[in-house]
Amino acid sequence: MVEAADAADVATLVRHARATGLSITTQPNGHGATGNTAGTILLRTRRLDTLQINPATRRARIGAGVSSGRVQAGAAAHGLTGLPGSSPVVSVTGVALGGGLSWFGRTHGWVADSVTAFAIVDAEGRERHITADTEPDLFWALRGGGGSFAIVTALELALHPAPSLYGGRMLWPTEHAPAVLDAYRTITANAPDTLTLWLDLLHFPGAAPMVAVDVTYLGDPHEARELLSPLDRLPPPLSDSRRPMSVAELGSITAEPTDPGAGLSHAELLTTLDDVTAKALLTEPIEPLLSVQLRHLGGALAHPSDSPHGALTEPYALYMFGLPTDSTRAEAVTAKQRALAAALPTSGRKPLTFLNPSETITDAFSPNVVKRLRDIKRRHDPHHTFRANFPVES
Repeated sequence: MVEAADAADVATLVRHARATGLSITTQPNGHGATGNTAGTILLRTRRLDTLQINPATRRARIGAGVSSGRVQAGAAAHGLTGLPGSSPVVSVTGVALGGGLSWFGRTHGWVADSVTAFAIVDAEGRERHITADTEPDLFWALRGGGGSFAIVTALELALHPAPSLYGGRMLWPTEHAPAVLDAYRTITANAPDTLTLWLDLLHFPGAAPMVAVDVTYLGDPHEARELLSPLDRLPPPLSDSRRPMSVAELGSITAEPTDPGAGLSHAELLTTLDDVTAKALLTEPIEPLLSVQLRHLGGALAHPSDSPHGALTEPYALYMFGLPTDSTRAEAVTAKQRALAAALPTSGRKPLTFLNPSETITDAFSPNVVKRLRDIKRRHDPHHTFRANFPVES
């Protein structure tokens, strides 16, 4: 394992890897670097932690080791926001390289759509500044095609106005799941792009099953309460944390663990959330899974995008998660995930950041996109110096 203090360190490491026939994979924190690592140098990028925010231009220069939570805290001081997901500890660079789904994707599209430049070290060990104008093919590939093409040491991200935010979680006992899902379907059917809802079926060890709705709204709290009124007509929740909040507090909504840990995930994109789909989701308990999450997509995510993922036309994402506490449990979790996915109307593709180790880039991209990514890989890294978790090489 190697820790880089700056881009010059990364460039030196790349030249060493080239000279010795080794490859490099990057990992800012506890996420990533999965699969076979034989003959591979693990580069930790957490010390590439420079964060510069220019409120006048609404731009942030973000080092490869900078977490989403840090960007949000810095942007919030100026009434701005990045495009954070559920966890404040993941690196912005890692998310952007995989395309990136965020709380505000319905308003602003993929995280990668807001990237305006990359600082990279290429396969020759050269530090370079990449934009759509200077290197259009490589810029396109880096905006969602993964880490196969270069080592990104920093990126420039367009920030967005966030003068007001309303968000939080409502939680009910599982017996109210059918009514909660009906309300969720009603709200998301006509939601404005500034409103995002996630529905969670939850079953934590030692606790009774529950159902939750997580929400963010970029706008006035009174408008949010009106849009969410179907939820207020449900039985009283066990808890309701919805309130006006800072964009720096988004990680508190789902309160995900911030320490790395083992887990088994499986994601799908759903083509509909009709009555048949709703019944399939609720027919059986989710055990042995910890969570089954529905994310409302659409909005700006469905608009054209000059990135490998392109437009995300599916209206919902499904994300299933369980803990592999032993081999028997791991097999049960995987079997449950596969059975639930088979019972639902899926599109057959999924975002790169949602892939699990049993999947490949062909599960994320169309054949034409895969071909273009492989062509770019051959041109920019013919000796396979860079190894991504989901490599583009055939």
